[in-house]
Amino acid sequence: MNKNPNPIKNVQPIRDRKLIEDMKWSLKRHCSDRDYILFLIGINTGLRVGDMLKLKVKDVMKKKVVKVKEGKTNKFREINLTNIYPEIQSYLDVNSSEWLFPSRKGDKPISTTQAYRQLKKAGEMADIPEGIGTHTMRKTFGYWYYKRTHDIFILQAILNHSNIAVTKKYIGITQEEMNDSLIDFVL
Repeated sequence: MNKNPNPIKNVQPIRDRKLIEDMKWSLKRHCSDRDYILFLIGINTGLRVGDMLKLKVKDVMKKKVVKVKEGKTNKFREINLTNIYPEIQSYLDVNSSEWLFPSRKGDKPISTTQAYRQLKKAGEMADIPEGIGTHTMRKTFGYWYYKRTHDIFILQAILNHSNIAVTKKYIGITQEEMNDSLIDFVL
């Protein structure tokens, strides 16, 4: 039996800005501020959910840049929270736990499974098509970062991927998108 309720290959980035806003609204309305902030940090930093769940309030309190040791790679990475700093700090005002994403069951963070359940629930409530999971946040970050910068090399470094092909596949650069980019290309 597959223990992971969220196989990466089925998870897609959210490619429509309106759907991102719908997801944010749904998380606030149908889940909690905790889940909304998790999503916000995820789509704005590209951190893996497991790395986000290890964060404590003291790690982000009054900080715009945070150093995180990634669990999968064991590499340190600086994440910039400047653009979402006010929302994070407001959330910290009402979060009395030491954990940034506290569980209601004891003094520990929520599990990746619980994060998945909340994202899936919010996605369903917002009528977002299939393919929502914990990697949706990281893939959404990658997709929109690439769409804005077209710098696959820096994105590969940010996501700590072994090669560009992995990064392209991960963020879902499709043949249709490649074809669309060539429609008006002429020298």
